[in-house]
Amino acid sequence: MRRKVTIQSIADYTGLSKFAVSRGLAGKSGVSPQTREVILRAAGQLGYFKDAQTPPVSSELMDTESRSWSGTILVLFPNVRYQNTDSLYWGPIFNGISTRLNQKGINILTLTEPTNDSMFSLLNPEAIMGIITVGSISTSVLLDIKRLGIPVVMVDHYDPNFHCDSIFTDNLSSMREIMNAVITKGYKNYQFLGNIRDAQSFYERFLGFRSALEDNDIELKQIPSLMGPEIENFHDTFKAAIEEHGLPEVFVCANDIFASFALDTLKHIGMYIPETLVFTGFDNTHPQIPFLATVNVDKELLGKRAVDQMLWRILNATTSYERTLIQAEIIFRN
Repeated sequence: MRRKVTIQSIADYTGLSKFAVSRGLAGKSGVSPQTREVILRAAGQLGYFKDAQTPPVSSELMDTESRSWSGTILVLFPNVRYQNTDSLYWGPIFNGISTRLNQKGINILTLTEPTNDSMFSLLNPEAIMGIITVGSISTSVLLDIKRLGIPVVMVDHYDPNFHCDSIFTDNLSSMREIMNAVITKGYKNYQFLGNIRDAQSFYERFLGFRSALEDNDIELKQIPSLMGPEIENFHDTFKAAIEEHGLPEVFVCANDIFASFALDTLKHIGMYIPETLVFTGFDNTHPQIPFLATVNVDKELLGKRAVDQMLWRILNATTSYERTLIQAEIIFRN
């Protein structure tokens, strides 16, 4: 005979008090809608309800469109100069987040990555519905966030030490599509340009680059330093690499910015730029550059989908984490 599921059983399962579980099951005040949803889902999973299903009110809570929202979501930016709201890439993402939050009637609190340990101690976790991180956030800060017990959605970042929902462009597929188009034109000598340690997206773009070469039996002759140039010393790193190894036929760039830096450096050092030299970009932030191809990332959509995922997560706290990929448009030029 199956053991009876009690309020204490649900409390032990969720880590909440019997008082909170009792009021959550009864639909009384004293627990937040998010906590009540956790209680109802746990009760259903443990078999508390005779039909082993969550009561009808739960499905209403899970509907993010018809539900009325109130509260505050924290948007966290890295503490670096080029990942901020003024960026041609990150700015539109932030606009997408703020637009969607305004549509939902939710307040937005913006914070740059704290440089000391006391910043998060000033936050009241009960006053924040969730945290959306934009760009690369340090592991130490993510672990501080984890201790707050607040839902997190990352935009364009991955950390193996912190599991949560994430929103990405489909970098791998987009890069492979560009590479296959360029390879069909007969080019054989390629260099990837961009710091693959700087962002998960850059690393995935490099994987797409490398796998396309492998699939077409083209030897990878990558100059290691071109996979890791820091923005601050790009000029010197790039100059040293091309002076030692020469120019390839195609620079496949992690984003448009790296292509812009490369062209500026070549002009600065007075190196002859052959008309046959080809650049491909990513993110479509520098339309003035004569790319053979780039990728138009719907940056505002990334932000909007991050909010959508956060609201869904709040109402489905115990389900497996999800990684959402947004398909991008390849732009080919003559």
